[in-house]
Amino acid sequence: MVVSGSMNWEEMEWELVRPGVKRKVFQAEGCTVVLNSLDPGHEPRPHAHAQQQIVYILKGEVDFTVGSEVFRLTSGSLLTIPPDTEHFARVLGREPCIDLDVFVPGRADYVQSRIISNSLSSVGGGPG
Repeated sequence: MVVSGSMNWEEMEWELVRPGVKRKVFQAEGCTVVLNSLDPGHEPRPHAHAQQQIVYILKGEVDFTVGSEVFRLTSGSLLTIPPDTEHFARVLGREPCIDLDVFVPGRADYVQSRIISNSLSSVGGGPG
C-alpha cells in the first residue's frame, strides 16, 4: 500500500515483531521506511533480504554484524547493508536502541502501520 501525503510516527501504532523488537512501517513508491525499537537482551536473528538497507541510529548503541564485520554504532551513526548480506544487531547498554531503516527497493512483506489518529493535513488544502 503506497500512502501519499505526510505522516507522523507518533500517530502510528507499534507492531510487535517478537519479544524485545517492535516497529512502525511507512511504505512509499520504491522504498520502505521502518522505525525500529530494539530492547537490551532481545534475541538477535541473523537474516538477509534482497533489498539494500540503510540504517540510521537515533538513540542507543549496538554492535551491528554485517557479513563477517562488526560495526559499533551509536546515536547519529549510519550503516549501509548490501542486498543478500546476512546481518543482525545486538543492543549494548541498558537503554533500547531506536533506529530508522530505509529499504530500496521497498519491502512488500512489510505492512503499512495502522494510523492511530490523523491530524496532519496539507498546507493550502487541495484543489478548489
